[in-house]
Amino acid sequence: MESKILKPQTAPASPLDEKQDKHPFLIALGERLKSLRARKGITRKALSQAAAVSERHLANLEYGTGNASVLVLLQISQALDSPLSALLGDVTTSSPEWLMIRSMLETQDDKTLTQVRLGIEQLIGQTQGTQDRELRFALIGLRGAGKSSLGAQLAKNIGFQFIELAKHIEILAGCSTAEIQALYGINAYRRYERRALEEVLASQSKVIIATPGGLVSDTGTFKLALDRCHTIWLKASPEDHMNRVVAQGDLRPMTASKEAMDDLKGILAGRAAFYSKANFCLETSDQNFDESLTILTQWVHEVIDRSSLS
Repeated sequence: MESKILKPQTAPASPLDEKQDKHPFLIALGERLKSLRARKGITRKALSQAAAVSERHLANLEYGTGNASVLVLLQISQALDSPLSALLGDVTTSSPEWLMIRSMLETQDDKTLTQVRLGIEQLIGQTQGTQDRELRFALIGLRGAGKSSLGAQLAKNIGFQFIELAKHIEILAGCSTAEIQALYGINAYRRYERRALEEVLASQSKVIIATPGGLVSDTGTFKLALDRCHTIWLKASPEDHMNRVVAQGDLRPMTASKEAMDDLKGILAGRAAFYSKANFCLETSDQNFDESLTILTQWVHEVIDRSSLS
């Protein structure tokens, strides 16, 4: 009869050692799961049955050693009658006050939410009046909307400084925007973008700023532009955006034209709600360059005139 070879067992790791081996996110996820379950007064066994997830898997999750698919986390959150974001660490689910504020606001329309945001800013002392904007004008919108061409001519006409923020970013970084993203990643680029905007705002009081199309991707940077500048959304049709980029000599969109156009439409749809926060919107597809410049100049002069009276 063949003998069975028993492998020596290693001593179990101490809780401290095990904790050090766990991923910090999984540890935090486990703590949030335990906290939510305790708040709801549900046993692990009851949660297992309600979520159709094994009790052992739940235990591993709470201990920080288990990983879970998004669908499993969704099943758990639904069984707990809590938003999935509560498990993922959303700060607006972290206290009773946050949760009550969420419940009041989640069914409100955008206009009401804007009024609430402005009221909160006033309450906590973050209100920015129009005087803080001085005579700074920020042009926002996707590439190909006319920010550089219209902005440069507008600044020349009214005697203001014109700054293309993308070039200021490159000066700060010492390389092109494409190289920043390739070498350091999009998050590093966003930090340079924020720093460049802060420097321009600190040094200029009468300026036309052409901002990168993705400025709205960082909420803090975009809010800084809204608070400290009179903002203008230069809006164009997807076809005009594409044609103008190609006319500038960038033929990359034509390498996969249908996919590129679909992507462009998706980006416009995703950013439209942010761009629409601007103080003024100019449809540059509706008229030629000179007509757009005339409308834009007229609006800027109206702002300047109001500023001189205040």
